[in-house]
Amino acid sequence: MFLKFSDDTKQHAPSYYAATANWQTDYPELEEAIEADVAIVGGGFSGVATAVELSERGYKVVLLESNRIGWGASGRNGGQIIGGYGQNPGAFRSTIGSEGVDIVEGMGVECVDIIRQRIEKYNINCDLKWGYCEVGLKKRHLKAYQQWAEADPAMHLLDRDKIKEYVNSELYLGGYYREDWGHIQPLNLCIGEAKVAQSLGAKIFENSKVTNVTYGESPVVTTEKGSVKAGHVILCGNAYMDKLVPYLDARVLPATSCIIGTEPLSNEQLQQTMARDVAVCDSRTALDYYRLSADKRLLFGGLSNYSGLEPANAKAVMRAKMAKVFPSLKNIKIDYSWSGRMGISVRRMPQIGRIKNSNVLYASGYSGHGVAPTHMTGRLLAEAVDGDTHRFDIMNKMFHLPWPGGKLLRRPAMAAGMMFYKIRDAL
Repeated sequence: MFLKFSDDTKQHAPSYYAATANWQTDYPELEEAIEADVAIVGGGFSGVATAVELSERGYKVVLLESNRIGWGASGRNGGQIIGGYGQNPGAFRSTIGSEGVDIVEGMGVECVDIIRQRIEKYNINCDLKWGYCEVGLKKRHLKAYQQWAEADPAMHLLDRDKIKEYVNSELYLGGYYREDWGHIQPLNLCIGEAKVAQSLGAKIFENSKVTNVTYGESPVVTTEKGSVKAGHVILCGNAYMDKLVPYLDARVLPATSCIIGTEPLSNEQLQQTMARDVAVCDSRTALDYYRLSADKRLLFGGLSNYSGLEPANAKAVMRAKMAKVFPSLKNIKIDYSWSGRMGISVRRMPQIGRIKNSNVLYASGYSGHGVAPTHMTGRLLAEAVDGDTHRFDIMNKMFHLPWPGGKLLRRPAMAAGMMFYKIRDAL
């Protein structure tokens, strides 16, 4: 059974992140016609990171958010800082060449560095911790780890006994650890970066839903009560753009993911479960992901579905999934439960480009792997506005394919494809 997705409120989802936010943003609503060098649509990580990058370069920036800063996926996600810029850049070698592949792979390292450096530079309080484990349930997972480790000295392989020193579960055959990836309180990072952008001169407006984009030499974005005329417009709404731009709507499939947050764990419970304070993902297509909060709650996520609807029994289903990993937590109190949409692209690569070869740029389709890549995207978009389009053009050359089947068939087709992988994962 599914419920209509409960995103009809302008306030934050009932998440642990909203409950522990450093402050409730109170930016004004746009109620007049103004001008700027750059107008950014969407106050999640992509939009806020772009605003920081452009403001640091001296541009006059206006950022428009239809609800609250970090209201969408950026303020609801698993909070895991994982490197890599999209899935398998090598698959695009025929389009972007070997140099392009090398550049995209390099950006997969740079994206983590941007977060580290920005938090340090601006003293953003967001519970940053380093340490990440990927855990395997199948022998093929361990084989893949061995292959990856041969080319990446940052990966430390862990056998079945060693992994329990990090993640104390009988479920996993092994895994790997790396200290250069980690986790944060994502909403506090997002609103912290927005405050940085504002301090650098950016104007931020909340509750300012964009209703129309007019293309041209000086594009205009129109809201319910105002408008912004700008030299460039950047669209960063991702899975929450709806039908504003049909071109993007056809290329982003919103999928739902759910997270629960337990009551704080005791020291004994920590030793039975998360022996080390690391972020964790398993290697299945429909994966589990989890980590500890600053106050030692287990934040456990997963349950991806492509119906666009929220499961009515999400809390019970997530509890069962968590108990499979950690049986000792079967009856623990669940204090938080929330869901959110992530934007899936056909080829699992961030989609960055221009609409109609205009000054309207866009970024979308992080496919559930966006905390660090969105920050790289912010830099690419700022570079492009500033006249350096080299890295932007590489991403734009990757053909951003529409989802097959149109509005009616793309969800059933994707659901059927995911079912294949879930069966494969179970075998």
